[in-house]
Amino acid sequence: MNDLDLEKYCAQAVERGASHAIQIHPNSIVTAAWVRLKCQFGCRNYNSSYCCPPYTPTPEETRRVIDGYDRAILFHLEAPGTPDRGKRSQGLLEMLTDFEGEIFKEGYYKAFLFLGGPCHFYGLLKQRDEPTWQRDGLVSCKECAKVKGDPCRFGLRARPSMEGCGIDVFQTARNNGFFIQPLREKTETQNLFRLMLVD
Repeated sequence: MNDLDLEKYCAQAVERGASHAIQIHPNSIVTAAWVRLKCQFGCRNYNSSYCCPPYTPTPEETRRVIDGYDRAILFHLEAPGTPDRGKRSQGLLEMLTDFEGEIFKEGYYKAFLFLGGPCHFYGLLKQRDEPTWQRDGLVSCKECAKVKGDPCRFGLRARPSMEGCGIDVFQTARNNGFFIQPLREKTETQNLFRLMLVD
């Protein structure tokens, strides 16, 4: 794969709904042990799904994986604090997992996607009785299959979060020219980042 190939994929991602998609060098991706502490202490999703710690790679394991790549794509989605923010985020998830599969089929067999935040399937709508359900196009699990030792119901689309694998999303985004800061209010525009290791 050459750089023009990656530029083509970046352009396609923007056409499909990403606000930005840029080629980055893996050495600009920051991993740190403290990141998983934020998952373990302060996030109610810790130890609740296959896509969250402690079931995701450690920061050290993630760094070794990243160091096995020469190129990656960082995806950015601006998500205003409107009622459809979750739907837009879910749309980006579906687009990117499809995209990973397309790139893989074109011969880039090392392509691997990291998402952001907690599992996008578990916990969206916890108040129903069915094991999975759909509302406004969003599919969710009431309880992660991990609890019963069953395989993930959405294994083809579920991916670990950047944070859950020890990636410092804030510094990685800043290293690549993006402005990002913690939200103070839910109404503020959220800057969502996703990462695909490509090679």
